[in-house]
Amino acid sequence: MATDPRRTGYLMRALSHELAAVQQYLAQASLTAMWQLGEHSGRFRSDAEEELGHAQQLIERMLLLGIPSNGTQLPPIRPGRSLEEMLLIDRELEIEAIRLYEEAAHYCARMRDGETQALFAGLLQDELGHLRSLDRMLAEIRQGAAS
Repeated sequence: MATDPRRTGYLMRALSHELAAVQQYLAQASLTAMWQLGEHSGRFRSDAEEELGHAQQLIERMLLLGIPSNGTQLPPIRPGRSLEEMLLIDRELEIEAIRLYEEAAHYCARMRDGETQALFAGLLQDELGHLRSLDRMLAEIRQGAAS
């Protein structure tokens, strides 16, 4: 399949996003561990591992397409000063991913690149699941604060 610069751009942006998410979640896992919030630390570590898996999927697809998965410049992490702030920051991160993957999947479908479209669609579903999970945790925190 010929190299499509727009598809390449989506793949590179997605890889940058996933690597930034790994960095973000690992920092949050470390902070929550320091705060003695072991359950949340474990969840952030698990999220980092899932995002790392997403990065691996993207790299594998890029290699199959003959696209070098060059290193990217990652944005600075925003760990947050409280658990609620962390979850709100992560929610923004997931919404960015959802928008990117919706747009990328739609473009790849229009270009009849079913394999890349399926990759983005799968990533989209994972990120939608993350968003639902974050919304549940935020609701629990807010409900606990209101009690």
